[in-house]
Amino acid sequence: MGSDVLLCEKRGSVRTLIFNRPEKRNSLTPALLIDLYQSLQDLAQDETVRTLVFRGAGEKAFSAGYDISAIPTNVSPEVKEALKRQSPVELALDSVKNFPYPTIAMLNGFTFGAGCNLAICCDIRIGVQDLRIGMPPVKLGVVYHPEGLKQFLEVLGMARTREVFLTGRTYSGVEAKEVGLVNHLVPREQLEPYTYGLAEEITQGAPLSLKGIKRILNLFGKSLALSESDIKEARHLVGEAFASEDLREGQMAFLEKRPPNFKGR
Repeated sequence: MGSDVLLCEKRGSVRTLIFNRPEKRNSLTPALLIDLYQSLQDLAQDETVRTLVFRGAGEKAFSAGYDISAIPTNVSPEVKEALKRQSPVELALDSVKNFPYPTIAMLNGFTFGAGCNLAICCDIRIGVQDLRIGMPPVKLGVVYHPEGLKQFLEVLGMARTREVFLTGRTYSGVEAKEVGLVNHLVPREQLEPYTYGLAEEITQGAPLSLKGIKRILNLFGKSLALSESDIKEARHLVGEAFASEDLREGQMAFLEKRPPNFKGR
């Protein structure tokens, strides 16, 4: 289970999955996301697991977002089939959201894009006071995929999801807590003991209660489901943005550390 870029640690009934790319601010590659999906499938079958913690290696970042690179070829037939239905990002984040036991995101620094989305898919988010977090698609020329938007809607509600995505703002720790992106803020030196103290508290709950309550809460999310025609329209909007000049301008502006000059085409 796990790999060089995704580590797994055991603490009694608590498991920790660590994004281990500190030199890249723990950005999520397709290979790492597929490893994450496979690890979660295995952990879901482990009857000794009661709580799962996600964290980034190092002191600077939980995850700075999605790092596009080649999808690995050495995956199982089951994973290949799953990838026909969902991208690596969608596949991994869906498996985080639907993990049978409670999950905690331990946010030790920069948390952006797909990293922020992964944190939102967790049941509880605990961040350091100097946290920096946000969703920058509008600043990159990207139309975010509908399942990801739905995951934010379930946590933040419509008004705050609109603010987070339409501004593309970077939130400080206090601002993030006010918006609902994090549940708890703690000093950096208290992040680990606070997180694992809460994780241990959760493990004391009855297993069937933990699984049952989480499953029912996730079932409520189905009320936000889009119709087939809505999904088709949403995919068209996503694809249109990916083929646009603005997307290329957004990428170049990000790399060159300058404001983008969008033209709406």
